[in-house]
Amino acid sequence: MRQAPARPLSVFLIAGEDSGDMLGAGLMRELAALTGGAVAFTGIGGPRMEAEGLASLFPMDDITAIGVGQVLAGLPRILRRMREAADAVVRARPDVLVLIDAPDFTHRVAHKVRARLPDLPIVKYVAPTVWVWRQGRARAMKPDIDRVLAVLPFEPEVMARLDGPPTTYVGHPLLGMLDELRPDAREAARREAPPPVLLVLPGSRRSELQRLGPLFGDVLARLAAQMPHVEMVLPTLPRRRAEVEAMVAGWTVKPRIVVDEAEKYAAFRVARAAFAASGTVTLELALAGIPTIATYRVHWLEARVAHHLLGITSVILPNLIIGERAVPEYLQWYIDPPAMTAALARLIEGGPEREAQLAAFARVGALMGVDGETPSRRAARAVLEVAQRVVSSP
Repeated sequence: MRQAPARPLSVFLIAGEDSGDMLGAGLMRELAALTGGAVAFTGIGGPRMEAEGLASLFPMDDITAIGVGQVLAGLPRILRRMREAADAVVRARPDVLVLIDAPDFTHRVAHKVRARLPDLPIVKYVAPTVWVWRQGRARAMKPDIDRVLAVLPFEPEVMARLDGPPTTYVGHPLLGMLDELRPDAREAARREAPPPVLLVLPGSRRSELQRLGPLFGDVLARLAAQMPHVEMVLPTLPRRRAEVEAMVAGWTVKPRIVVDEAEKYAAFRVARAAFAASGTVTLELALAGIPTIATYRVHWLEARVAHHLLGITSVILPNLIIGERAVPEYLQWYIDPPAMTAALARLIEGGPEREAQLAAFARVGALMGVDGETPSRRAARAVLEVAQRVVSSP
């Protein structure tokens, strides 16, 4: 008698914010590939996940709130959506629940679901930043989360040290973008040719542009006085274009503003150096092999509180990954425009500091495992393992 085909894998996903939607879409694609399409998706996500076949139970934006004012104003809606999400998981009784990013929302959903479906495997995709602050979150997750999928290579050790759930490093989504970030032979030659291209990256949030804009204008004016032929390119998001143009209007130096993503990565592939606000972009720059100086400034009260709460010695991701200060960081009380200008000039001109950064960035790439499977494929394999589904490699 012919054996009936195995029941399709049932996966319930909950993602918050654009980054979670992107991770979720990649995970869905790879799960479908690894199972030969024998997978069914339900849950909550954004347009990218919907394009992969998810019918979101409600708009993903309903679970995203940034800032105290938005959280307070949206709290009744968020609490209602938590209940609805947990109820939907219990009704669906999937083979595995995957919670992507949005920790304040998804961890509470996990707690509600675990109380009602104690045997349901639950995976958290993207470890919370317990290495930055609120370290107790690691242990608090352990009763409700069966596996954490980390995007930074040091996170499994941190989660183990803090008695968190078992954690698997699957790779940062940027590892799937190396072709966009890294130059071909022609572009590599352009990096070495005059005029040098400098990436100007003052951040993508309105508050960052407001706090860092004058500093960037000051440093770039000083640099242009020393190196007048530097070509400056400022990539930004389309929705920030007007704000960036208004910011740059007050500068004596006018970088070329680009909002198209292809133009952004074209600039990355030919850039000689970068001046960046702290954030994920510093990891993009490291993987692209672009020597960088980084800066950041917050409200003075936030800085005082952070000084006592943060559990790290650097806020720059490449520095954290290799455990050394490869990228110079000029933060808060240590912002020094003349020193920053001099450091940028040395990176553009070349010499020991530039070579040391490039060597450090090679170590960043090696530690992140850039030569293996894509992060989405690794994540999909980990989800199948937790769901106790074994498939052959396609």
